[in-house]
Amino acid sequence: MSKTNYSYIGISFIILVFGIIFIPRIIDRISNDDVTKNDRLSSTKDTAKLSDLSFIDINDEPKKVPNFSFMNQYGKMISNEDYQGKVYVVEFFFTTCPTICPLMNTNLIQIQNEFKDFDDFGIASFSINPEYDTVEILKKYADGYGVSNPNWHLMTGKEEHIYELANSGFNLYAAEDTEAEGGFEHSGYFALIDKNGFLRSRVDNFGNPKVYYRGTVTEAQKYNDDGEAEEISILKEDIAKLLQE
Repeated sequence: MSKTNYSYIGISFIILVFGIIFIPRIIDRISNDDVTKNDRLSSTKDTAKLSDLSFIDINDEPKKVPNFSFMNQYGKMISNEDYQGKVYVVEFFFTTCPTICPLMNTNLIQIQNEFKDFDDFGIASFSINPEYDTVEILKKYADGYGVSNPNWHLMTGKEEHIYELANSGFNLYAAEDTEAEGGFEHSGYFALIDKNGFLRSRVDNFGNPKVYYRGTVTEAQKYNDDGEAEEISILKEDIAKLLQE
């Protein structure tokens, strides 16, 4: 028998052994859903340390915060890179809002105080009325509410960029509306972001991601006039989980 034939036999034997040992393991991983999301994220973190919070998949890819860059209440340019390595909550608001913004920011102050000892926790507040909400206005607003977390940035910038970030980047509705109180409409929900910039949330009883957290009902209220339950308590629970990842 020639050396070439011996080589073919050797290669065939190796392939056979590989198939016997590894293929059943690969099939088992796929059947248990270990492949896909965890493998896609393996380059960014140790998946063994992930909590039970879900990633928000868009087109079978985990949704990540898009790039942004705006000026904060201190006149400093802040980008998504400034939040890298931090767990943070996102809101869209405006300082003259007469309806839901005061409730949202009262809740965020409570959350800020709950996690005051965590340097890797922050909040990102984007004004949807940047023409009025200048750096000076945002600073006065922040001081009035008691914003003390150095990672809580109230940001202003070009209106079209902020609206694109809200409606496309986070899918948190924001729009000018002359018939709405205050002249603007926007979502009263918060988004939760992990240390690697991915949107995260808990799942409901049917296994579907919650995606956002209601920011317009306080823990003390428990329910609003429409019977909607407060979600600040579960948001705090989920922030604590992400801080441990």
